[in-house]
Amino acid sequence: MLKVVAIMLSGMAVGFLLRKRRLRVVPHAVTVLIWLLLFFLGVEAGENPQVIHGIRDLGLEALWLSLMGIVGTVLFSWALWRWVSGNKKKGGRS
Repeated sequence: MLKVVAIMLSGMAVGFLLRKRRLRVVPHAVTVLIWLLLFFLGVEAGENPQVIHGIRDLGLEALWLSLMGIVGTVLFSWALWRWVSGNKKKGGRS
């Protein structure tokens, strides 16, 4: 973990030192590296038998969490909208 933090801090230092230069290749390199990381993450997950055997349960859990996140967001947004709309009517201004 210390290596990761040290690498990140050294990258920040290099970025600080080169902040006045236009480094056009950096955004493209970051995009390609993220794609490679995702690919190798998929390869590692695909070769793990525990992940493959539990893919159905993982998918159902992900679906459940996504749906409940959406439901919670909609309910909170609705409650906030009613609260804000109610304050506008009562206060007269805003």
